[in-house]
Amino acid sequence: MAPLLDSRFQGSEHTIYWRDTITAECADGGRLPEKLNEARVSAPGRLCLFGEHQDYLGLPVVALAISLRVAIEGRRRRDGLVRVDLPDVSSSIEFRIDEPPRHGGAADFFRAGANVLRREGLSFSTGFDCSVRGGIPPRAGTASSSAMVVGWIVFLARMSDGARELFPAEAARLAYAAEVLELGGAGGMMDQFAAAYGGASAISFDPAPDVEQLEAPRGAFVLGDSREPKDTQAVLSRVKDAILDVSRRLAARHAGFSLRETPLEDLGRYAGELSRAELDLLGAVLANRDVTRGGIGLFRGGRLDDRALGTLLDEQQILLREVLGVSTPKIDRMLDAALRAGALGGKINGSGGGGCMFAYAPDRFREVAEAIERAGGTAYVVRADGGVRIEEAAA
Repeated sequence: MAPLLDSRFQGSEHTIYWRDTITAECADGGRLPEKLNEARVSAPGRLCLFGEHQDYLGLPVVALAISLRVAIEGRRRRDGLVRVDLPDVSSSIEFRIDEPPRHGGAADFFRAGANVLRREGLSFSTGFDCSVRGGIPPRAGTASSSAMVVGWIVFLARMSDGARELFPAEAARLAYAAEVLELGGAGGMMDQFAAAYGGASAISFDPAPDVEQLEAPRGAFVLGDSREPKDTQAVLSRVKDAILDVSRRLAARHAGFSLRETPLEDLGRYAGELSRAELDLLGAVLANRDVTRGGIGLFRGGRLDDRALGTLLDEQQILLREVLGVSTPKIDRMLDAALRAGALGGKINGSGGGGCMFAYAPDRFREVAEAIERAGGTAYVVRADGGVRIEEAAA
């Protein structure tokens, strides 16, 4: 069988990919039978604490898996049909386990996952009857689709003819291949790695994904869904295409230029080569990078300073709102209401253009949740949670 981790995903000696397997206790001491008849898997949504619009540029992020999860459970069928019930949206989909994606609907995520695993050498002699339920706001910037795909990958591997267990890095890499590479998405790898590993993590992507697990914040966050529709791929593509174009042009003319290393203080060197909007965009990316580095340093510094965390969240929100232009007036009102109610800081969550914001409110989360609701949002009090997991041993 082909290796489940190719050379691009092998990390340095500091990489902790091989920390643990995603597993559950089995009666025979951990070995799985050749085929399982049923399984139940869940995976978390995430907050992007630092590094919004950075992962697809190869820059580090700090992500936090949260206590809103999506659960996938299913049983083996006798034929090759896969039926997935989606009761949260009063829908269902059907396809054959060997059917390729069609690039035209929700079923593509499920088809793509099966395709990716087959290419890795896993086999499926039958289909499954499944249901997917979740508490993660859909299409709102909290990585609901990535959580679903990570859970689906782990479910499929466990239910494959060889009953495979996956390491967190395998689950993340395969989910990224299914969700982004297979379907031509514009996102980076943060969401898949956050869902696979869980907790708080600093994730870097250059030259290969590397995960450093951090001590999670002690307090609660309040996630606020604006209920404004958002086009994630359009927002990602707009910002991504613009900054990549600027970066390529500057790298072609200046041997020492890189988004990873060029100091923010050098921004003025490029004023004669870029438009005002391009220069502002580049400055926002470099400043965002530096705020993220500050956030990583804050987490590494021992006991987390709650107020310093809130201040850095606010600094990042200014960049996202004023320069990248990915906030909205309603989300701004929700953030203002949260701060007036006692939150220490907050920002948009995800690509922006609608969807969710969050506020850090370790001591006043109830008041902050009420304030967000009064501002027109739907509030969820969330805390750090673990990564993708098998909820129960298969029968």
